[in-house]
Parts: sequence; structure tokens; C-alpha cells
Amino acid sequence: MNALGELILGTAGLALGATEAQAQPPRSRVNIAVIGIGGQGAYSIKELAKLQPTTNFVALCDVDDKQAGKAYEQFPGAKKFYDWRVMLDQMGKDIDAVVIATPDHTHFHPARQAILMGKHVYLEKPMAHSVWEVRELTKLAAEKKVATQLGVQRHTLPAIHKAVEVIQSGLIGKVTEVHSWIGSNRGMVPVPTDTPPVPSTLKYDLWLGPGPQRPYTPDIVPYKWRFFWDYGTGEAGNWGCHILDIPFWALGLTYPTRVNFHDGDPLHAVTTPTKFHVSFQYEKDLTLHWYQGTPAILKEKGLESKGMNNLFIGEKGMLLCGFDKAELIGVDPATPTSVKLAKSPGFHREWVEAIQGGKPATCHFGYSGPMTETVLLGNVAFRAQEGFDWDASKLKASSVKATALLRPKFPKGWTV
Repeated sequence: MNALGELILGTAGLALGATEAQAQPPRSRVNIAVIGIGGQGAYSIKELAKLQPTTNFVALCDVDDKQAGKAYEQFPGAKKFYDWRVMLDQMGKDIDAVVIATPDHTHFHPARQAILMGKHVYLEKPMAHSVWEVRELTKLAAEKKVATQLGVQRHTLPAIHKAVEVIQSGLIGKVTEVHSWIGSNRGMVPVPTDTPPVPSTLKYDLWLGPGPQRPYTPDIVPYKWRFFWDYGTGEAGNWGCHILDIPFWALGLTYPTRVNFHDGDPLHAVTTPTKFHVSFQYEKDLTLHWYQGTPAILKEKGLESKGMNNLFIGEKGMLLCGFDKAELIGVDPATPTSVKLAKSPGFHREWVEAIQGGKPATCHFGYSGPMTETVLLGNVAFRAQEGFDWDASKLKASSVKATALLRPKFPKGWTV
């Protein structure tokens, strides 16, 4: 039995058969379990509930009764759990698909176990907490032939479709540079020193899961974990997959060949930065820049940053775009595009239709895995404070400092 199987509170059946499982044949009604039912989990529940009776919630799992809100009352027929391991063990035969919307450090283990059991997975961004974890999930999902979707729901927005159509139609010519950013200064929060009692509504040991053991503090749980390296991935992990989705889709990007570190806040060992700049080089003579903060190139070119998050620079012109608007520069905006993208039936519906035998969802792990890895490689370069060559086929960095940050060291009982 593997180490994860040993954690299932003495239940023997899960680990023995899990590694042999394949995706189950589609049913007319998809039985769904949700892990993490507050925040983004609540959003997915709302969207999937719109698809009833095609969807059916059979289990809901959360470590915090307060954060879980009213989902338990809304779906009284769904069984309630605190521990996802117990849920998958007890209800594995009744579950077709799993939604995971937990903090970053607890994405990998439930997603891995669900996929091993042949369950389809909708996973919130970023896909996992480390580059190695992302690659493992990407490979495993392909091997088990499960339907997957990363929670990059802005993928369906009309302005993003327009931007992709413009780039793929060649209106600005060959793209040589992309500048992508999140104009946020969140990060480097004070390291908490207070250790009040754990709220009675919270199963804190389950919240920590495979993460480093630290006394409870409301300055980390339930939200600010995002700005601590032990549990989160900063604003890059929070927004990077949404924003880099545009150039990845438009340019057909996968893995970079080099990651460069430019500048940023002084490195803090515990908390994530408020600003930094890294870039990724591709074999297509393309450089993709990522910033937390507004890039200087916008001011240099006299461009407005409000509502924007990507600047494509091509041989014939430029495209400045965001989630809600796209602006051509140096090219007649009335020029028709030769590429027309199909309209999505709905981001969550895509996943459900894929489960039922339809085409893969647009942000399946084969697409979103390389994108997430790129986001996390940017964090690695910042934390290493240096650039490195990247051999994606071997998951190998030329930097010793970067290599040490690619794969986590799981505590006893969580090793894989």
C-alpha cells in the first residue's frame, strides 16, 4: 500500500485498486463531489447546479464549517465530510467527478488520488503548489484518460476570444515580445506572531494537510495563506494562469527553454513579493515577460494600463488587451480577422460534456499544465534570484538554487 493509502484511517480498499483505475464510462447524470466548498468552490457549485439534472452533488467536503457557508443546507442529499481521504474511500463507487477548490498546498494530493481512481477532475488554479506536482498531475490525467479542467473560467470571455483571433489571424505580424502583468502590490504581509485558539468550526490539522506545521493564526487562515510560500504561490499563482492564458492560447505556447530573473522586491523567505519581473524565452524567437506591477514599457509607448494585462508586440503592430477589452495599435481596427473561435457552451458545461464523452474541455490539463508550470517557474526564478536554462523534457533547471525549489519535501504519511 502506498503512503497516501495508509492515511485513509485504516481503510484498505482505496490504495490497492486505485492505481489500476481508468476513467469510468459516462453516465447520463454526473455524480460530483466537491472538496473546498467556500470561495471558488461555492462558485463552481453554483455553476454546476445550473446543469441539473445532468449534474448531481453526492458529497461535499470542507475543513471549516464557517467557510463552507450554506452549501450543506442547499444540497441536503449530499453526504458531508471533513476529510477528503475518507470521502473518496467511503464513496468512491458513487463518485464520477471531483471539484477541488482548496488552498494551493492541498491541490495535489486529492487531485492525484481522484485521478488514480479514474475520477474526472475540475481543479482550481494554480494546478498545484510546485512545478513537479503540476507535471505529475498532467501526466497522470493523460494516462488515466480522465476529463479535466483548470479553473481559468475567463477563457470564455469575448474580449479574450477577440485577442486570440487577432493574434492568430496575423494582423500584427509575427509576435516577438509579450508583456503580461498583474497590477497588484499584495504580498509581503507581516509574519504573524499571535497564536489564538483554533476556532471550533475549523479542523486545522486537516487544513494544514501536507504543508509545514505552524500554529493557527487568522492572519493565514482562511485567506492570507496565499501570500506565504509554505501554502500559497502569491499573486503570480493567483492571477498568472488567468492572464497568461491569453498568450498561451493565442501563440500556442507550451514550455519555455529559459527563465530569466530581472528584478523585484528583496527576497523574503516566508512571504511572497509585492513586485517582480521575470521572463521566459521560447524557441520561436519569442520572449514572454511576467510582472507583478505595471511594466515600464507601457509608459515608454504611451499606453494605458487600466483594465489591461497583456501587450503583444508584433512586426506590423501591437495588441493591448485585458479580460474585457482588446485594442489594436498601428493596425486598422476594422480589419477583419480570418480566425473565428467557437463560442463556449459554458466553462463548467465544457467539463461536464467532456465527462459524458464529448471533446476535451478547453483548459484541460494537457493545455493548462504547461501554462501553470510556466507561472510557477517564474516564482522559482524570483526565489532563486537568478535565471536558468529549462529542460522541460527532463524537468531540469541549470540552477542549483532553482532545482531545490521544483519539488516539495512531503512530511511522513504524505510522501508520493
